[in-house]
Amino acid sequence: MEQNTNIFGIRAIIEAIESGASINKVYLQKGLRGDLFFQLDKLLKKNKISTSVVPTEKLDRLSKHNNHQGAVAKISPIEFEDLDTLIEETLESNSTPLFLLLDQVSDVRNFGAIIRTAECTGVNGIIIQKSGSAPVNAETIKTSAGAAFKVPICKVDHIKDAIFQLKAADIKLVAATEKTEDSVFDINFNQPIAIVMGSEHKGVSTSVLKLVDYKAKLPLLGEIESLNVSVACGAFLYESVRQRL
Repeated sequence: MEQNTNIFGIRAIIEAIESGASINKVYLQKGLRGDLFFQLDKLLKKNKISTSVVPTEKLDRLSKHNNHQGAVAKISPIEFEDLDTLIEETLESNSTPLFLLLDQVSDVRNFGAIIRTAECTGVNGIIIQKSGSAPVNAETIKTSAGAAFKVPICKVDHIKDAIFQLKAADIKLVAATEKTEDSVFDINFNQPIAIVMGSEHKGVSTSVLKLVDYKAKLPLLGEIESLNVSVACGAFLYESVRQRL
């Protein structure tokens, strides 16, 4: 199965976006002008698709020296799920929902490791933000050991959108953060719940922390002040498994 698909040419990328293709990133040549480019630029901004301005040499490599017209897009190897549909199907499945929200986790290896652990712990779906999140690419797939094809992944415009949707379905939210005195071991995971994990450098954002139902931290007995996000996520997920078993 092809895990990385590049499409090139401004019109081809416009058509891909308009057809609903899941695009990880678009690479653009500096100084692009013209009506077609402005149409593409408008679509990229409207759909909050990540872009990067790169030298022509990189575009040549990505397009294998085909006529790229100054634009190359990387297509995601998976189809993203609709969050409302996933929540509805999960609630109808008679299981106790367990979701995972990633607040701008940006490293593909961390993302892949989190997806792998999520699959092993029965997570019903992973929710990421369109901008600022690690892409689902070949490296993510490899690190996840293929779990990215098994766990539903949803993209939302903003992580707060997902929080409101989950709250509307009576799903509680717990954020992993050091900004609390409450321990992860004091949280009741044996209820419909979504775990929020923050970015590698900033943790869960302040605006998101204001919206969650619970905040919890892991006990750290050494001198280092924090865990890698994928390791911390695994600890939270396995505490939910322990309680549910």
